[in-house]
Amino acid sequence: MKVGIVVPYSWSFWGAVIEHAELQAAALRALGVETRTIMGNDPPGQFTRALHPRLGRDGPPPPDVIPVGRSAIVPANASLPNLVLGPRSVLRVRRALEQEQFDILHVHEPMAPVLAIGALALARSPVVATFHSSGDLRWAKFGMPLWGFLLDRIDARIAVSERARASAERYAPGRYEVIPNGVLIPPEAHPSGREHRILFVGRQEPRKGLPVMLRAWPEIHRRTAARLRVIGADPLAVRLLTARLQIPEAGIDVLGFLPQERLTEELLSAKALAAPSLGGESFGMVLTRAFACALPAVASDIPGYREVLEPAVSVAVPPEDTHALVQAVVELVDDEPRRAELGAAARELAVERYSWPRIAMRLEEIYEQVAGLAPRADAGGEAQAA
Repeated sequence: MKVGIVVPYSWSFWGAVIEHAELQAAALRALGVETRTIMGNDPPGQFTRALHPRLGRDGPPPPDVIPVGRSAIVPANASLPNLVLGPRSVLRVRRALEQEQFDILHVHEPMAPVLAIGALALARSPVVATFHSSGDLRWAKFGMPLWGFLLDRIDARIAVSERARASAERYAPGRYEVIPNGVLIPPEAHPSGREHRILFVGRQEPRKGLPVMLRAWPEIHRRTAARLRVIGADPLAVRLLTARLQIPEAGIDVLGFLPQERLTEELLSAKALAAPSLGGESFGMVLTRAFACALPAVASDIPGYREVLEPAVSVAVPPEDTHALVQAVVELVDDEPRRAELGAAARELAVERYSWPRIAMRLEEIYEQVAGLAPRADAGGEAQAA
């Protein structure tokens, strides 16, 4: 079986959907499924730096990625995704579909312009779609009258959480199966013997709660003498934010974007993850990533995170409550037996619920089911074999 994975964003700028697609492809290949991923790419250089304020990944995409165009920042859902919008990209998608002859097309964020809707319009094989976003989806509001009819081409719909399913059903009613985001699980993870560090992992978007983390940090640092490692946010943006908030940088290490291997190392060595997000989350992927590394989390009690947060593996705090965040982090770090117990339980939970091998087997079952559907008719009404 050959599966084409379509992602409307740029490979060059890490995000939850990008990570999901990369791990999905790797897990499917481990089952013997051939995959290629169609997505954007913004090569390093002055032009990319002029269009994108945050740092991207260096070097070219891996061989299994088919790059089809540059991206632009499009504000959506309190986030700043890097969407591929150029009309030439649709022509490159058509060329890729003709050359690769996929048995199944798996489209992520199917209502997002232009790669996802282009893939739906051009598909001549069964289509599986995964809906990731939650809340009010800007492009769904103006897109439904224009290209909403393309959703009828989807043969199987997946949502990464109940919140994502509810959001999708508001504009695209239908049958959805909830399959959570998988997570990279290292072979070994020990909850004890950790460095005296707290991690914040996320971009410098307001919804990720970095200002809340920075306001809480001086008191956490004073009471624990721990260090804060800020990962994923642009270093210059973090320093400008600390200056604007008049937060001393004592005990803060700003690491910027890290590749998967380095991020795993950080998660395996820290004592706790702090995730003071404000909202707009459909799934707590950063939490499950920590859980897989036996790292307990202190996180905001918000929709999207609630499906992941459990008292046995994490501590929930009210969003934007700096005092509650301070207390929860200090109490967790100061109580090493409890912290290690939560870390061990977190690891067990991640392996049981969010391991990619198990999720990939379910995806393969779905692919086999939809591949048995009747051939799709092309625009001229003639049936074309999948």
